[in-house]
Amino acid sequence: MRVSDILKVKGNTLYTVTPETSLHDAVNTMAEHDIGSLVVMEYGDLVGMLTFREIILTLRTNGGSVGTTTIRKVMDDHPITCTPETEVDEVRRMMLEHHVRYLPVMESRSLMGVISFYDVAKAVVEAQGFENKLLKAYIRDWPEEEQHSGR
Repeated sequence: MRVSDILKVKGNTLYTVTPETSLHDAVNTMAEHDIGSLVVMEYGDLVGMLTFREIILTLRTNGGSVGTTTIRKVMDDHPITCTPETEVDEVRRMMLEHHVRYLPVMESRSLMGVISFYDVAKAVVEAQGFENKLLKAYIRDWPEEEQHSGR
């Protein structure tokens, strides 16, 4: 299974912000849309990711307030990415190795979507469920062996 398969099921709704967006506005957007990340774009290029991890670190640093900080000051400015052709097993390895929950999907310099750890887990569980159904159907329809007489 490839990332493109996950994106087909997930849909193509994307939430992006600029580096100059206030962190306060970003938090409101994330809460309003029940999302855990925002892609930070500038002049059509991916320049960062904002996730709840960066927000929590900012809250800790600022005594529980996001203040007037802009996204540029707190974003991950070197997010790892994948492509639509990346295999899901590779994405799982990347997410675990780099301790990230969200990966922008890039094709050349174009943002195709974002996949989350949840999206990957859901796709894997659904694929395993489908395989299990096929195996059970195969076993259920297993041809009976011919009875051999002892003559």
